[in-house]
Amino acid sequence: MQKLDRILIEGLEVRTVIGIYDWEREIRQTVRLDMEMAWDVSRAGKSDDIADTLDYKAVSKRLIAFIEASSFGLIEALAEACARILIDEFHVPWMRLKLSKPGAVRGSENVAVLIERGSLQAE
Repeated sequence: MQKLDRILIEGLEVRTVIGIYDWEREIRQTVRLDMEMAWDVSRAGKSDDIADTLDYKAVSKRLIAFIEASSFGLIEALAEACARILIDEFHVPWMRLKLSKPGAVRGSENVAVLIERGSLQAE
């Protein structure tokens, strides 16, 4: 079995309700997504047709809409929900998602979770 190529979306920023403290439930904060998704790009590389690849604009728009409308306590839960969208709706066989909450801890630049789901082997 061959390994699949990867499509990346980096630094996607979205404002949402995220956090466990009362004050966090009353404001919108920025989360940042960095995604790496396994995908065989050879067909699109030959055809030069968007229909033959993973439409990263459609992926981004779907996740932005979902995150903006959501309200999670933990970045872990939001990351899992985003991973499910990628796998279930876009049929991504493997993905790595880093979900960051910049400034969540005083004195730190960023706090994040990094999750991987699916299989890297082509079916």
